[in-house]
Amino acid sequence: MNEKILIVDDEKEIADLLEVYLQNDHYEVYKFYNGRDALRCVEETEIDLAILDVMLPDIDGFRICQKIREKFFFPVIMLTAKIEDSDKIMGLTIGADDYITKPFNPLEVVARVKTQLRRCSRYNVSISGQPAEKTEYDIRGLVINKNSHKCFLFGREVSLTPIEFSILWYLCEHQGKVVPSEELFEAVWKEKYLNNNNTVMAHIGRLREKLEEPARKPRFIKTIWGVGYEIE
Repeated sequence: MNEKILIVDDEKEIADLLEVYLQNDHYEVYKFYNGRDALRCVEETEIDLAILDVMLPDIDGFRICQKIREKFFFPVIMLTAKIEDSDKIMGLTIGADDYITKPFNPLEVVARVKTQLRRCSRYNVSISGQPAEKTEYDIRGLVINKNSHKCFLFGREVSLTPIEFSILWYLCEHQGKVVPSEELFEAVWKEKYLNNNNTVMAHIGRLREKLEEPARKPRFIKTIWGVGYEIE
């Protein structure tokens, strides 16, 4: 079955261009030029990935992403003409999985789409035939299960995006060890880490909010300043 891709961009030329490239790769495309129609589509259609422009005539892409994350966990890629780090961090913090600045090469967008879909599939499909592999961690009331792709905090389910899940799973796999930011980024995003990359920090912040972590004394994810993160 072909994956369903949602495109939301009020620049018709950009939306149409992305539609052509994605359809050439056999994706089923749902294209809209405003946020309200796009949100209606999300409610009515099982979308596999969304590409959202930040600047829209009715609802901005950040708000659309927030609305999506209230119910859905499919990957979200943000598109924007802005280049400020604060905008990028904001997008990642509210639940976006990737961020692309205009102008862009449409082939790069298609490549990013494939990467996000592979990652999402990898963390949602149950693993079988490997009984020796650990599939669940229970750390002082924080339970995360790789097969079901579910996380519970003191019995209450916590909704995580695929990226958030993979970050938490990697930290749990290395429980008791400090994981450098560079290692965590390259393990989860499969890309080269740059010293000025704030992506990990933004996602850790969002993850802590969902785990209701106290700011001064986190119960689970601890920051080792200048090094990385640790789950004891």
